[in-house]
Amino acid sequence: MKKSVLLTLTAMVVMFVIAPATFAAEAAEVAAEGGISTGAGLIAIGAGLAVGLAGIATGNAQANVGAGGTGAMAEKPELFTNVLILFAIPETIVILGFVIGFLLLGKI
Repeated sequence: MKKSVLLTLTAMVVMFVIAPATFAAEAAEVAAEGGISTGAGLIAIGAGLAVGLAGIATGNAQANVGAGGTGAMAEKPELFTNVLILFAIPETIVILGFVIGFLLLGKI
């Protein structure tokens, strides 16, 4: 639990440190070219974070469900269907992360 909180806080600090520098570099490019910036660098970082953090969250959830489900099925084998459904539900998190990543990359 502490590792995931530390990883999340580290990612947030990195985002808050990198984002202003990226905005400043893009503003300089826009001023030099006289065009409009699309923020492609930040969009790519956001897409990567959407997929990566969703994968980490899914892995964490499935680890907990798998451990509890294995113990439950050891005592009552008829719970297999329920455990299988509970094990598949966290997969929607990573699928939504992929969808958000693809939507963001479509903006580049």
